[in-house]
Amino acid sequence: MTPPSPVIPWRKSLLVRLLLTSVAIAVLSVGATAWLAVQITTRAVQEERGQVLSDDSTILRKLSGFAATHADWTGVQSTVRTLSRTMDRRIALTSANGRPIVDSAAPGTALPVRASAAVDPLSTDTYTEPGAQLVGIDPRVVGPYLLPRAEREQVKALAEKRLACMRRYGSNGSIGRVPGGRTVIITDGGEASVPTQCADGALNAPTLTEKRALFVLSALTEACLDREPNHATLKGKAVPFTPGRVNIPAHGNVRWVGGNQQTQSCVDSETRKQLDPYVAPRASLYLGNLRQQPAGFDLSPANKAKIFGVTGLVLAITVAMTTVVAIRLVRPLRALTAAAQQPPQQHARVAVTTKDETGYLAAAFNDLTARREQMESQRKAMVSDIAHELRTPLTNIRGWLEVTRDGLLDPDPGLIASLHDEALLLQHIIDDLQDLAAVDAGTLRLHREPVGVDELVAQVVSAHSTRAEASGIRLLTRTDPGLWLDADPVRMRQALGNLVANALRHTPTDGTVTVIAQPAGDLAVLTVEDTGDGIAPEDLPHVFERFWRAEKSRSRRTGGSGLGLSIVRQFVEAHGGTVTADSEPGTGAVFTVRLPRRPDPDSPSQ
Repeated sequence: MTPPSPVIPWRKSLLVRLLLTSVAIAVLSVGATAWLAVQITTRAVQEERGQVLSDDSTILRKLSGFAATHADWTGVQSTVRTLSRTMDRRIALTSANGRPIVDSAAPGTALPVRASAAVDPLSTDTYTEPGAQLVGIDPRVVGPYLLPRAEREQVKALAEKRLACMRRYGSNGSIGRVPGGRTVIITDGGEASVPTQCADGALNAPTLTEKRALFVLSALTEACLDREPNHATLKGKAVPFTPGRVNIPAHGNVRWVGGNQQTQSCVDSETRKQLDPYVAPRASLYLGNLRQQPAGFDLSPANKAKIFGVTGLVLAITVAMTTVVAIRLVRPLRALTAAAQQPPQQHARVAVTTKDETGYLAAAFNDLTARREQMESQRKAMVSDIAHELRTPLTNIRGWLEVTRDGLLDPDPGLIASLHDEALLLQHIIDDLQDLAAVDAGTLRLHREPVGVDELVAQVVSAHSTRAEASGIRLLTRTDPGLWLDADPVRMRQALGNLVANALRHTPTDGTVTVIAQPAGDLAVLTVEDTGDGIAPEDLPHVFERFWRAEKSRSRRTGGSGLGLSIVRQFVEAHGGTVTADSEPGTGAVFTVRLPRRPDPDSPSQ
């Protein structure tokens, strides 16, 4: 009676576990994907905003430079178009009263709500050039301080002279030029690094052009101070603007040295007034996206609903697909369980309905059932064969002993010899069974040592030569010298002897049995050939099975115990080799043993 199928708790059910696993994987996958998308999008937005700020700063710097070197905005169109194309941004300039100056967008396109910055080189900030943050004047504004060619060459010569002097006294630097055309020396340590012997003041002295501009600035500053209350009267005095009191830095801005805040304020305001005719009027800068696309990442309620909807759809599809796959997976497993629970004698099999891993498992189960059925049949046949093999010599011994006991026959030497043969046959069967049992149990011990193949063949042939001569069979050998094995010599003589004995048993009078030994790469090949009747093709797969005989009617005395070839296969495989049988009916049989070679122990290289 088939036992009932066990009730599996739901928490241990394969279907439930597969379903929960798939749902967990789906949730983790969706969550990880969403998190990664948010991180990537956030980083992309931040990088985009940072790039936009950098591009906007570049645009402002370029336009401020144009305004610093031009008295008006004439010709700025080409600069704006180039910047717009390079930065992929919309650029528009309007005057202080809102009149359009230039716009890279199509005509009629509305301006952004607010201006991004004001372009005024006389009132700039830190987004233009280094040094502008000191007084808010773009360093590229030079106006009347621009040196003519002759003065530029004069200042350059002074700079080269000072640099040569510095190098003589172990100091170093390089020559650079500021927008006004003045040549300066750039050192790592500033003015303090200039040796005293080289600091003659000639390089920093204003040129004639700079003196004229400074004189005008001095007059403007005096007028400014006259308008300020509580100031020191400086009218008619140019002392504050002499070379020793006026600093002309590398960036070209004039700065009062040693004055108070009121004085510096007048210097700054009057400097802007002096430079104003040389720069373009103040303009408003509008920046935007060239194609009017929205910037950033819009996570609106609609987008959130889409995300949650897609997540729910992914989970639903995952659950549905997992359920279908799990049912298809569990159904054959349940069939396998039911088949395995059948009584052993029924040898139940399951249908193979798929070609996936489950189908392979079902096919393997069917193969296992077939092998179990075959082994059961072989076990029953082997028990019967063993009983028959043991019964024959025991019956003969018992019969002869009973006849002798009853006085019907005298115990002459012939009788004793017959009883001895039967006892030897019985002992032979028991020894073979013991060897096979040791192999099956894994207790067969091999005592390996170097074995010369030619000596092994000679010993086996010598042991069987008497029987071969008595049967009228020629026993020949053909061996290649220098073949060595790492093997148990006793077991190998027994295996090769069984093959020779089997060949002699099936070879008629005047036949030939040949033992051949030759190398084949890393293998030693031992072949036993006979000229007997051969083996039928349908019998070849069974020749190494226990108690198998090609002729079922062959007597035990002439047919052997039926265990010899099985012992050969077990011993050869225990040595890491293989044995095969080939035959064509009427031409004899060939048994081939292949074993790993070992180097010659007497070789000088060893």
